[in-house]
Amino acid sequence: MTPSSCRLAALLTLLPLSGCVAGMAAGAASMAAREVRGAPQDVGAYLPQARAACAARAAAYGEVRIIDANQEAVDRITVWGTVTKAAARQSFECRFRTGITSFKLRAIPSPR
Repeated sequence: MTPSSCRLAALLTLLPLSGCVAGMAAGAASMAAREVRGAPQDVGAYLPQARAACAARAAAYGEVRIIDANQEAVDRITVWGTVTKAAARQSFECRFRTGITSFKLRAIPSPR
């Protein structure tokens, strides 16, 4: 075997390992990015505060009825409900972390 064919054989045996090294580098970069962001804060204990804050926000639109509240991720709670004012009803979706992060209000069509 010539020296150049030995080098070629060595490179061909290392080629499958190059994907492993790239995968390990990407994994390390991902872990570093998560470390910089910090661990998400568990907001499960905030469920009563989330319900109260979202109800208070919705109260500006009428009488509030909370339908459900769910911790969707370790750092996010979603509260759903309805508001009624006169004959009009609306639904709302309120997202909460350590405070309200979004509030969406949608009209509920009246029955015919």
